Amino acid sequence: MSRILPIQIIKSTNKINTASVIFLHGSGDTGKGVVDWIKFLVKDFSLPHVKFLFPTAPMQSYIPLGGEKSNVWFNRYDITPNVPEHAESIEDIKKEIKTLISQEVDSGIPLNKIVVGGFSMGGALALHTAYRFVPGLAGVFTLSSFLNNESAVYNNIVATETPLFMCHGDRDTLVPLSWGETTFTKLTNLGVKGEFKPLKNTMHELKKNELESLLEWITKILPPN
Repeated sequence: MSRILPIQIIKSTNKINTASVIFLHGSGDTGKGVVDWIKFLVKDFSLPHVKFLFPTAPMQSYIPLGGEKSNVWFNRYDITPNVPEHAESIEDIKKEIKTLISQEVDSGIPLNKIVVGGFSMGGALALHTAYRFVPGLAGVFTLSSFLNNESAVYNNIVATETPLFMCHGDRDTLVPLSWGETTFTKLTNLGVKGEFKPLKNTMHELKKNELESLLEWITKILPPN
């Protein structure tokens, strides 16, 4: 049984969607929480042919909170790029993310019409998904996200052809801009093609202009048939 909790969906405005986007929330949030946040900033966050899925991470022990349980995709030893990744918990969520993508494929959406992305920790998991777990996705995006310095993505990358879109606040104190820039540089040095957008006067948060840019990028990556 999946540990991923019920999924919030923003339906395509067409009767049938021909593409799907899986949006992974940040630590301590939920699918509903990030949908509410997005709709507060951008009232019509939708595309005619695209279905947006917002799953909720399982409740599990989270070391940065002193071991208290939280809705997190994986555990972390600390919120810094210098520590190892918590490999066991990343492997635990791998099967469930792959199953979620497989369900979209089984519903008739080709793998090359699926984008995965997310905010903060959700974006980190999206990078693992696109470049390690599920090669062949249409694209991957991250908003205020990161990879640790010795990430398995860098050391075990199996796909580089999936295009990347990254946005990052210039005043982010939780995940500093330099951490996002280093992540992007390391990925592009491995052959990933992408775009990095620094956001002015932005902390660890979503912004309206960021979400509008994301919709534009998704439309380019997932054009209507």
